[in-house]
Amino acid sequence: MNPETTANHSSGRAWLRVLVLGVLLIAAWLLWSGFFKPLLIGLGVLSCVLTLYVVRRMGYFDDETFAFNYDFRLIGFWAWLGKEIVTSSVEVARVVLQPKIVVSPSIVDIDASDLHVVDQALLGNSITLTPGTLTLDVHEGRLLVHALTSESAAALEEGEMKRRVAALRSR
Repeated sequence: MNPETTANHSSGRAWLRVLVLGVLLIAAWLLWSGFFKPLLIGLGVLSCVLTLYVVRRMGYFDDETFAFNYDFRLIGFWAWLGKEIVTSSVEVARVVLQPKIVVSPSIVDIDASDLHVVDQALLGNSITLTPGTLTLDVHEGRLLVHALTSESAAALEEGEMKRRVAALRSR
């Protein structure tokens, strides 16, 4: 491909990303607002269009960093993460409801420098979604995580969640 064709192809993908985000924003607004009156729908569409304009002007879609590069494996990851959230919720409830609360809070340092920056964010957010763990900081590919119990700290150090996040991008 010549440089002009590559630029047009890249620009076309950027506009496709804008369109996809626009559809997602409008759908989310409609579902979460619950209002279906013409004036409110119009204002919602206007706010979505304004958001897209600002995001496009910022060059958000020009960088491949923000491209959505996942496939059907993401659904499997969400199912696994849902199971982990339920399991961790039960574990935290068990710890809290014991007559004598036995917690062993600790800080775990996870090296995620081998992951893409978007995957690092996904890993940090997935850890935070799991009850009993909280991502405190992400800096230069290292995640600093607070764990409520030694079991949850050991599970983080084992690296299953990191392996699953890394597997989402591998092709």
